[in-house]
Amino acid sequence: MKIIGSMWTEARRALKLSTYVAAGAAALALGHGALAAEAKIPVVAAENFYGDVVQQLGGDRVEVTSILSNPDQDPHLFEASPKTARALQHASLVVYNGADYDPWMAKLLAASKSAKRTTIVAAEIVGKKSGDNPHLWYEPSTMPAVARAVSAALVAADPAHKSAYDANLAKFLDSLKPIDAKVAELHGRYAGVPATATEPVFGYMSDAVGLTMRNLHFQMATMNNTEASAADIAAFERDLREKRVRVLIYNSQATEALTKRMLKLAQQSKVPTMSVTETEPAGKTYQTWMLTQLDGLSKALAAGEAGSASASATKGKTQ
Repeated sequence: MKIIGSMWTEARRALKLSTYVAAGAAALALGHGALAAEAKIPVVAAENFYGDVVQQLGGDRVEVTSILSNPDQDPHLFEASPKTARALQHASLVVYNGADYDPWMAKLLAASKSAKRTTIVAAEIVGKKSGDNPHLWYEPSTMPAVARAVSAALVAADPAHKSAYDANLAKFLDSLKPIDAKVAELHGRYAGVPATATEPVFGYMSDAVGLTMRNLHFQMATMNNTEASAADIAAFERDLREKRVRVLIYNSQATEALTKRMLKLAQQSKVPTMSVTETEPAGKTYQTWMLTQLDGLSKALAAGEAGSASASATKGKTQ
């Protein structure tokens, strides 16, 4: 009887232990499931303005790494590092510009292929190719198209939060309306006004405003890091000296000797200047960045208009 009682006691202990183990395993499995449910979608953006847009669309459901994020650095001089390659290896979503603006991205992605990774190329979405002006984020229609593609990718990766992504997309698209309104306002006032630039960074936005852009050959040479012809340089200088343009737009992230020379000449000739950047400044969103630069353009054009009117009045008095 003692033997039977002892066996019964051991059996009860074993059953109790197995129950604890099963309960612990279930709790552990549940914990892993909760962690998986709370895991953020890893995203890599080549440029920080695309990263900013992804963050606005994904909210706390995404973890975004932006590679080009220093507004004081010339993006054309960037070289990818091992850190960049490692970030791409773990990314579920990658967003980059394309049109040969960030060719290092295509090379890194080719060297680190992943069937689970979704890649969004802005140039492909808006129909731009190699040889086109690659500064696509200044085209007002680019970001809405990119945002829709990003939102669709986030929904595909995390369908449980579709309603949140849809709401964020609607909010983002609505937040672009002030930019469109400012462009329309400037177009109404300054369409056809002559302007020039050291390179075509702001080109798409200038076109949207309706400015008549001069010295395009010079701009393309600067962008492609080639030498502008003597004739193109002379034409640019003549436009500034004779105030044939209302504003000079320049890239503050790439001020080579020739750019500085044109800036100095513009100041001497009292031609208003306006700086733009290729990287979103710290502390700004894509929306506030665009609006700040459009405000800068507005002030420069207004100053150029006042200067032109003053010059005409002075000329009339001397005749």
